[in-house]
Amino acid sequence: MTHIYFIGIGGIGMSAIARYYNAKGYKVSGYDKTPSPLTHELESEGIEVHYEDNIDFIPKDVAETLVVYTPAIPADMGELVYVKENGYRVVKRSKMLGEISEGQRCMAVAGTHGKTTTSTMTSHLFMDSGEGCSAFLGGISKNYGTNLLISPNDVIVAEADEFDRSFLQLFPEIAVITSMDADHLDIYGDAEHVQEAFKAFASQVSGTVIIRHGLDITPKDTSARILTYSFGNPEADFHAEPLEDGHFNLHYPGGVIEDCVVGIPGWVNVENATAASAIALTYGIAPEKIRKALACFSGVKRRFDIQVKKPGCVYIDDYAHHPQEITAALSSIRKSYPESRLTAVFQPHLYTRTRDFAPEFAKALSLADKVILLDIYPARELPIPGVTSEIIFKDITAGKVLLKRSELMDYLKDEPVEVLATLGAGDIDRFVGEIARMLENR
Repeated sequence: MTHIYFIGIGGIGMSAIARYYNAKGYKVSGYDKTPSPLTHELESEGIEVHYEDNIDFIPKDVAETLVVYTPAIPADMGELVYVKENGYRVVKRSKMLGEISEGQRCMAVAGTHGKTTTSTMTSHLFMDSGEGCSAFLGGISKNYGTNLLISPNDVIVAEADEFDRSFLQLFPEIAVITSMDADHLDIYGDAEHVQEAFKAFASQVSGTVIIRHGLDITPKDTSARILTYSFGNPEADFHAEPLEDGHFNLHYPGGVIEDCVVGIPGWVNVENATAASAIALTYGIAPEKIRKALACFSGVKRRFDIQVKKPGCVYIDDYAHHPQEITAALSSIRKSYPESRLTAVFQPHLYTRTRDFAPEFAKALSLADKVILLDIYPARELPIPGVTSEIIFKDITAGKVLLKRSELMDYLKDEPVEVLATLGAGDIDRFVGEIARMLENR
């Protein structure tokens, strides 16, 4: 096998694997629906990317070509149908990550939210401490400017994605589970099946599984040692004891790391830091190296990502697209800027998720003083009759306005802003630079 062809190469998980095989000397190319900053980076690294569903771009040497696809690609997509019907070896992204991690010491972070920041923070603890790791991340690390790290040792840090049960391809030595909330109900059907999948993931951990305190993972679910972590709960094996100005003492089974601080603000990031530190401490990284690394962690693009910070105006962009994530993001912003008026712009992601959690979205968004709600971003889905942003909008108790995506920038030009947050997993990120420039120039 000399050529690896990716269908959906611009996805954050797919692009990391494409970069990995490109760095290993394979011929890598692929398709994505639309150009993006990430696909432009792939092209600049020598990876050929095209943006039309056209079988002419698929390598013709079937025996020497492996095709990798993301389940976000529709089953009737022309290129995907062609490779399945013409003898190519075709595998899902998750299968590839499983194959890469086989025989390695895998440090995995799973959870319906929190996993991208926590896995990126974990990889930073390994890198900054000098231990090193290879890492496949679900976001762009601001410390390293990439979603892929490669080191010569046998440690892999992986974001373990529950979508389509992808994380069941991983067999970690140490794993964190941050949350097991209902999500992806188009895949799982109900919350009970979501929890069953996380328990199955826990059963595949060989060494230690570190769960957020209160999650229902017990010794009957896994033969691994079970430890817990928490922000503020002293009953957890690893817990952050809050001090002043975002500082905290990190308690762990062997002692305490005093006066820690994370390089990015928000209580949710202290909780993520506790989980990441739990992995690093369990692995054996020295406490003082962890303390130093946390302080210089720069964050992840689109995770509590401060774009503008000047007197009287702050703008934060975040990937939050589940009610629990929105609650965490907005409550963290509230705690950081308690005296300021908070305006949230939210783009719902997927018709099914909007349908399944409309009341919860409305409640979470109502933590803001004002909500600007956009149309649903469909991603891989077709419209569902009766499912629009209106079913969230009607129950929001804060000040609110419902806009089309195309109306957002004109509306924001005249909107007074003290603290602004843009939230969502769709294409709302395409506005971030423009909004930041507008606010900087006010």
